[in-house]
Amino acid sequence: MSSNNLEASPTPATPSKILWYRSTWFAATVLGLCNLAAPGIWGAMNSLGAGGQATPYLTNTSNALTFCLMVLTAFLTSAIVRYIGVKWTLFFGAAGYAPYAAGLYCNNVFNNTWFILLGAALCGISAGTFWAIEAAIALSYPEPENQGRFLGWWLSFRVGGQILGGAVNLGINANRSGAGKVNPKVYLVFIAIQAVGPFLAFFLPSPKKVQRTDGLPVRLFVTTGLLHEIKAAGRLFFTKRFLLIVPLIVCTVFPESYSYTYTALAFSVRGRALGSFLSGVVAIVAGNLLGFLLDRKNISLKTRARAAFFIAMGLQGCWWVWSTIITKQLHDSGRTYDWSDEGFGKAFALYLFLVTGFQLNYLYLYFVCGTLVEEPADIIRIGGLLRATESAAQAVSYGLNAIESFGLIGASALNFALWGVAVIPAWLVIKEIGVTYWGRGEKETREAETLVYGTHAVEKGSEGTLPGSPHSEKA
Repeated sequence: MSSNNLEASPTPATPSKILWYRSTWFAATVLGLCNLAAPGIWGAMNSLGAGGQATPYLTNTSNALTFCLMVLTAFLTSAIVRYIGVKWTLFFGAAGYAPYAAGLYCNNVFNNTWFILLGAALCGISAGTFWAIEAAIALSYPEPENQGRFLGWWLSFRVGGQILGGAVNLGINANRSGAGKVNPKVYLVFIAIQAVGPFLAFFLPSPKKVQRTDGLPVRLFVTTGLLHEIKAAGRLFFTKRFLLIVPLIVCTVFPESYSYTYTALAFSVRGRALGSFLSGVVAIVAGNLLGFLLDRKNISLKTRARAAFFIAMGLQGCWWVWSTIITKQLHDSGRTYDWSDEGFGKAFALYLFLVTGFQLNYLYLYFVCGTLVEEPADIIRIGGLLRATESAAQAVSYGLNAIESFGLIGASALNFALWGVAVIPAWLVIKEIGVTYWGRGEKETREAETLVYGTHAVEKGSEGTLPGSPHSEKA
């Protein structure tokens, strides 16, 4: 066990020649492939609308069960890493997705319900750890100057699974202009991909073997016991800086079930497949552009944080105004749109923008969390807390969307309200980024400059000198 505790301890400076399979970009690619094969394909199934089923209500119920279980396992991830290490935690986290896909297949073909609920439970037990450990890896592996692009590249694979799923489904169902279930052959492809997912984790370079361009080691380790980790995670959760971003987390992830329910009820089978494919493409482009902005070192951290906040949250508010109008029109007409129908374009565009908005807000959320902590153990803890809070919000979201009487109008209105509630508390934290909160990125930048120049003096221009302990405030 002790070897796992030490696997991410500080190591000597990176050699001048970096081995490609130990680089941070290779690690980002492996992490992305794991994401594609596990939650990416899970997202692909949901982006088909109702997991590809004719109606969304059973699928939303199973997803609510999944996210309820994920709250617990995501919260405990830092303790799990302490005992089995990063790779095995990632392996375990990816292992539960295939049974859920198998449950959808059996429901589609044999019309049973117990297997889909069992698959959802198995997925929830493992997926919480997957979400938390991949968050910790994404926040701790990259060099500070590559953090935004690392996040954009990694999250591209998440929607890459959606693109792949949409392409497969579009090829099989291109001639189906009516509503209903997707072809069951689609699930066989999904099951095969998800079965491979856990084994991709073994290609991830362990923290102690990663070679960064700035010569610094990856610090991703936990050396304390289970009880200490639970207490430490609880203390971090109840800090002011984390509690204030809880509404931001909720308003970021709550729309996912709404967008999947919307596409299931609004579009034909082939329209849903087209939406899965195109929305993924648009989301990848938008997410990577935001990641590029967040990495612009010629712009201060304070300005980057604020500009990205106004972009992501401003656009999200626009989408909800549009959603309110479109869902009212859909409710009044009671139509299901095919791509050959008049009115398809404006209803379809809303779905594209909702998925794009989710990608932008999701990436930004990771950026924010990365600025709130500095210590290695806290990175794992905040990753677990972020994912546990996400899971709790999504459990409620999917549970509500499993109620047929709740409807699209109710879901859209609730999401709009959550956005409004989140703006001010989030701003109270965002305005302190680059002023009070600097994150591990700024700390590691100072360390890298120490290696090169032999000095700890880092000028911060008009924003002042980087504090030595930015989180010593009474939070």
